[in-house]
Amino acid sequence: MTPAPLRSIREWEELRVGDGFSEDDAERLHRVAAHAARRLRLPDGAVLTRTATGVRAGQVVGVLASPRSTLEILPKIDGDDGAVRAALVRMLAVALDLRVADGEITALRTQRHDLLEHLIRLFADRLVGAVRRGLPRRYRARTEDLRLLRGRLDVIRQLTRFAVRSDLLACRFEELSVDTPLNRVLKAAVSKLTGITRSSATARRLAELVARLEFVKDTRSPLREPVRLDRSNTAYHDLYRLARMFLAGDWQSTASGRASGFALVFAMNDLFEAFVGRSVRRAVAPWQVHLQHARHWAIEAPDGPRFRLKPDIVVDTPDGPLVLDTKWKRLDPADRTLSIDSADIYQMQAYAHAYDAARLILVYPWFQEVVTDPGIARHWMISGTQRVLDVATVDVGRPEVVVDALRSIVGSTQLARRPAGALSAAVAPSSESPGLRAER
Repeated sequence: MTPAPLRSIREWEELRVGDGFSEDDAERLHRVAAHAARRLRLPDGAVLTRTATGVRAGQVVGVLASPRSTLEILPKIDGDDGAVRAALVRMLAVALDLRVADGEITALRTQRHDLLEHLIRLFADRLVGAVRRGLPRRYRARTEDLRLLRGRLDVIRQLTRFAVRSDLLACRFEELSVDTPLNRVLKAAVSKLTGITRSSATARRLAELVARLEFVKDTRSPLREPVRLDRSNTAYHDLYRLARMFLAGDWQSTASGRASGFALVFAMNDLFEAFVGRSVRRAVAPWQVHLQHARHWAIEAPDGPRFRLKPDIVVDTPDGPLVLDTKWKRLDPADRTLSIDSADIYQMQAYAHAYDAARLILVYPWFQEVVTDPGIARHWMISGTQRVLDVATVDVGRPEVVVDALRSIVGSTQLARRPAGALSAAVAPSSESPGLRAER
């Protein structure tokens, strides 16, 4: 399947029928999007919804491709498309625990390709470099009838099959082979991407990889291969994760068995949570950080606990637990509550009680038209306690500075506790950060 020319939109934007984009194209993309949503365990309309005039993106980012159309969905953050793509690649690298050098990001930013093309190029470049140094190999058990002994003699088979033949020996031995589960997964990804890429330079790299993987067998179920990652194939760990990501995006028609689409999409809520969580780990080292912590419950009933609590991030600090929760949502400074959902505040109160946390932080993305500088936007107190609830923003348009920003947020001098009962509301605003401005 070779996708058609690219169309780009941002989250929540609509791609309208017209200018070469037909109703049939819209319906094909919608089917691919529905399949991707089910894979992500999201409602069918979470990726793309059909409108009267076309399709509208949801709160997701990535690329959807059908045989006739390709749609790129970028996050709705500040910056031109090239800068946003580079930021998104860096966010994905952090969230997926991939090591991507600054030079690779810079190179991707200068190329006029969509997100998928960027990731394919990154994968192809890295895999070419790795296989030129040598494919990972494993010893594989073999049995063969030879004229000279190799390995060990299979006595039972020798006596039952070659009792009257002295010219053949039933041998059992191990042979070093490139036909390993890991290489089969990589070959499957290369084969898939060869039919997707639009870049001639990337196609040449993939062609070289096809030749170098010639002696690796094909696999019908690459995502089920029993791959073992260890010290002997460390250079391939990131490549394996990328390969699985590409292979999981394939969609085959249940009727024909042919590839009918491709989806590489990420829910921005999940991506933002993973990105911030791994960035917090770097920011507060050597403190221990728990992601998706699920140790406590909201209710203790006689027959067992109820309503498991699962904060996004819990940091074990010398002063006790610090709880952070991420929300991919644009704040509204014209609203006294910043338009934060009440349910999110009640959730943080439950975390504070269950974890006995003196401090909690809600983390949102930063937008220039809302907040002049990233950092702590509000410093609130939970009524009747000495617990601090901060609202902070981080600039995902510049992921390279987020670790330092989070370090500053966690260790800011603005975090001094205030007297209990100083505020009467359940969670009431105290002083506003000078970095926040409202357009009234």
